[in-house]
Amino acid sequence: VPANCPPQHNSIPLCRGHRFVFFLVSQDVLVYLFGDSAVHLTVEGLGSVTVQELGRSVREALHIPESVQDAFAFWLCSPLLELQLKARHQPYKLCRQWQDLLYRFTEASEEDISQDEPYLQYRRNVFYLKSKELQIEDEGVLRLLYEEARSNILTGRYPCDPEHWTGLGALSLALEEGTGLDSQQFTTTVREKKLSSFLPAHVVMGSGGLLSTLRGKSSRHAGLEQNLLEEYRKISTSAGNSPEPTQLLHQYLNTCHSLPYYGCAFFVGEIDKPAQGILQRSKRKAVNVGICLEGVYVMDVKEKHVLLGLRFSELSWDHSYPEEEGDSHILWLEFDGEEDGTAVNKLLKIYSKQAELMSGFIEFCVELKSASEGGAAAEMDGEVNLSQQPAGQEGRSKNGRGGRRGMLHRQGSVVCSRVHSLNTISYVDNGKEIKRLKPKRAASFFTRQTSATTYSAVQVTENLEQG
Repeated sequence: VPANCPPQHNSIPLCRGHRFVFFLVSQDVLVYLFGDSAVHLTVEGLGSVTVQELGRSVREALHIPESVQDAFAFWLCSPLLELQLKARHQPYKLCRQWQDLLYRFTEASEEDISQDEPYLQYRRNVFYLKSKELQIEDEGVLRLLYEEARSNILTGRYPCDPEHWTGLGALSLALEEGTGLDSQQFTTTVREKKLSSFLPAHVVMGSGGLLSTLRGKSSRHAGLEQNLLEEYRKISTSAGNSPEPTQLLHQYLNTCHSLPYYGCAFFVGEIDKPAQGILQRSKRKAVNVGICLEGVYVMDVKEKHVLLGLRFSELSWDHSYPEEEGDSHILWLEFDGEEDGTAVNKLLKIYSKQAELMSGFIEFCVELKSASEGGAAAEMDGEVNLSQQPAGQEGRSKNGRGGRRGMLHRQGSVVCSRVHSLNTISYVDNGKEIKRLKPKRAASFFTRQTSATTYSAVQVTENLEQG
């Protein structure tokens, strides 16, 4: 059922801006999909129906094969919060508790919370393995995954480089219009549908002030159109005039799989900006935190690039609650780094009322990944334990920090970490303080890491000065 169609029966879809709201009347439910469409269901016993029961109805309506039923999950979403639901959850009851969840997990104002209403969405399961996704051949399922990935690319939630977003935009055009457009038809189509239908919004809008934007808009758009046309011609040449849709869908998703944060669940937070001067008060930067089965990725909301990307074996983590009024919930990430040529542990503080959610989510991902790897994980544990023997024993690395991963260096790609731009707290290997740790860290901080870690955590000592 297209989302812009008239309401059917007693189901009333409300639209605030461009966001659809999940609204229930009687026993009719709208389950929204990416791509401006929805599934209309009539449900018996709406107040107690579970996600598992709704799932059967949605899969039947969308003709999703049982073999790939785990690829999708139900999410309760709004502009303020996104939550993936479990099979036992009852969506209607969670909707009734939505304001309580917003007070607990967001910094939204009372007015925003009172006006916010969630909608039920059927989308990718964050725990579904990418290796399984690559084996899917059903066109309907691939299109659902494609629409979600495309939305994340266009909104900048998945940061990517020009060669990625240009190629993906050309694939979207080929999927919608075919591969047989000539140059004139291409230009007409792109201008009718607008570049923002194929390229990320921040790329199309550009940067700079109003005058520079107006002055350079025409030439910038012409350049973007030309690059898009060149990529489109490559697809036409390689795929022919009538490629199978599944071929193009696979190509789009395979490109997205090269982004390490594909399929992540996203959380919001802030980090400290590096101080620009002695007297300047520290400010904060808004970030998105993506978490998936592979690791944790901290992304700059404004600049649309990765600030820090770590696999679970490269970090320790914990979260802390506010100790006094005005304090923040904090997710702590600790990882290897370097300070003036000295190997150190670095601590990054992420301020967020979703810190508890993120910490629990990381823990669940680590456990799930360990369980799926089975014997391979156990074998890796043995290798790591050998590499972390005390000094003087066989297997000790030259720098005294066995099993350390390579340093993260800044590169031109938006996908690469920018550790130098982070305001972190650093410690040397023997516990000697380089910068003070504020606030005092819980002793349990270092215990939360994977058993197969290559990360070497600094041990807390009694004489370690605390700020």
